[in-house]
Formats: sequence, C-alpha cells, structure tokens
Amino acid sequence: MKQLTVTLASFALLSCTPLASGTKPAGAPGNRAVVDPPRDTAHPARNQQLLIESHGSRMNALFFLASGAGPHPTMLLLHGLPGNERNLDLAQAVRRAGWNVLTFTYRGAWGSEGDFSIAHGLEDTAAAMAFLRSPEAVRTHGIDVNRLVIAGHSMGGYAAAHEAAAEHDSQPPLAGLILLDAWNIARSAARASAAGPNGRANMVANLNDFGRALHGATPESTADEILSQGPGWSLPALAPRLTRVPILSIYATQGSATENKRVAEALREAGARVDTAELDSDHAFADHRIALAREVVRWLERPREPAAHPEGT
Repeated sequence: MKQLTVTLASFALLSCTPLASGTKPAGAPGNRAVVDPPRDTAHPARNQQLLIESHGSRMNALFFLASGAGPHPTMLLLHGLPGNERNLDLAQAVRRAGWNVLTFTYRGAWGSEGDFSIAHGLEDTAAAMAFLRSPEAVRTHGIDVNRLVIAGHSMGGYAAAHEAAAEHDSQPPLAGLILLDAWNIARSAARASAAGPNGRANMVANLNDFGRALHGATPESTADEILSQGPGWSLPALAPRLTRVPILSIYATQGSATENKRVAEALREAGARVDTAELDSDHAFADHRIALAREVVRWLERPREPAAHPEGT
C-alpha cells in the first residue's frame, strides 16, 4: 500500500460533543468504517429509494439509513462530473458508523429528469438539503438536523462548499463540510481561457467520460459553461462564508492536491477551521478507498466545539 500522509489543523476540543454518538468498538478511531455493527432487529439498517424534486424535475436518490431508533446524524454525499464514481462504498462506511447518508443524481444525470448543467447541479444540491431539513423527512427518516454534514467529490466538492456558504446563516448551522479532491472550477476556467482556442479544445477532450450519462449536456456544452460561468465558481472566494462550519479537505497526490492545498490555506486565512489529509492516490482515490473511508469516519467521530457565529457576520 502506498504511503498515507495526513496533516491535521487542530482546534480546541474541551467541552465538546462528537458529531456521531453511540458505542464504538475498541480500536483506533474510525475503525467503524470497516467493522459491521450488530444487527438491530427492531430498527435495521436499510436502503430507501426516493425521488427528490428540484425545479419541477424529479431526481433519483438513494437514502442509506442507519440502524437504530435514531434520530441519526446525516450526511448529504454529492458525486462529481459526470458521476462515474459515486463513492457509494464511502456511503456504506459512514452508515456503519451510525450515520444516514443521502445520495442522489443531479437533474439530467443517470436517469434523473431534466437537463444537466453544473449550474443546475448547484440548484439541485440546495433542493436536496431542503429535503433533509423538511419536517416530513426528519420525521420519516430519523434525521438529526443538528448534525447535518455535506460532502462532495470533485464537482460535488464545489457544490458542497457552495451550499455550505449559502447556509452561512442557517439555524441550526451545518455540522460539517467534507471536500474530496474538490474542483476549483474558476481555476480551470482561468487556465482554459488563458490558452485560447486550444484551452477549450483541451477541456472538451478531457471531458471524455460522459458516455450517455448526462441528458442535455455534451463535453462541448459543459466546456462552454465552464468558460462562461466558471470564473464565478471559485472555492477560495467562498472562504469568508465558511467560517462557521468545521471543514475536512481530503486531496489526492496524483489528483488535485496542489490546488486543494491553496484552497485550504485560503480557508484558514479567512478564519475557517480546516483539517486536511493527503492520500497518495488519483483523483478518484481508486487504490485508497479504505483509507478514504477511515479518514472520513475518524473526522466525523472527533469531538468538536460548536461553531462560533460572531455578531454581525
């Protein structure tokens, strides 16, 4: 196995409450990621297929519901572009640690109604979070609204940060934001624009894994969207509105580690609480799936203080 490098930015742990509660098996923190919990016959773990509405279209969703009576801390887990890697093994690992995990596919992606675009994906993320906060969902699925975490990979990482920034003043506040080799779309747009026509051509060529996954979008239309709207989709620009939420950024040495390190520094400079972990893997963490799950669950199980909300911010 390749070497794992982890760097943690510490913060106060006194008088703190863990994001996840419950009895943990003995061993190193995070080991619930790879240990099956005892079966709860009264309230077993289960999968629930759902349709979540966003702007008049219904999105396919799968809710990984944790065992036990609940309510449970709950994660919204977002996939990237186009979503060939949806990190469902990570969803299972987080559920083993006692969490509900909601996954879905954006409008126009993988059979969901409507047309896909990155802009639509940002709207769809807001719709999914609104669903999790709705009284009916809270009651039906045993959601603890005081322990909601949003996580995303690649494009989903930007969407997660964008939604967390939009919820800067929400009550109760988000309990966490997890960025998985997140995509700073503005940086890609700037590089492509600087390269002129070749920049667009290279971007189109790199969007070679769409297959038939996205309705209403092509590599060409997506490249044009990135060039036209991407300059406004900057991860560092969100930093001032991410100071209330604890953040975990996991990045890949062979993926977007360099850019994610810059983003983490921008977040810290803005006053955000950021923990980071670097895995010596590719953008999809293809050969470090267990390490990825352990890092996420370990972070979720850490005690932490509630985020301060300075007056006037």
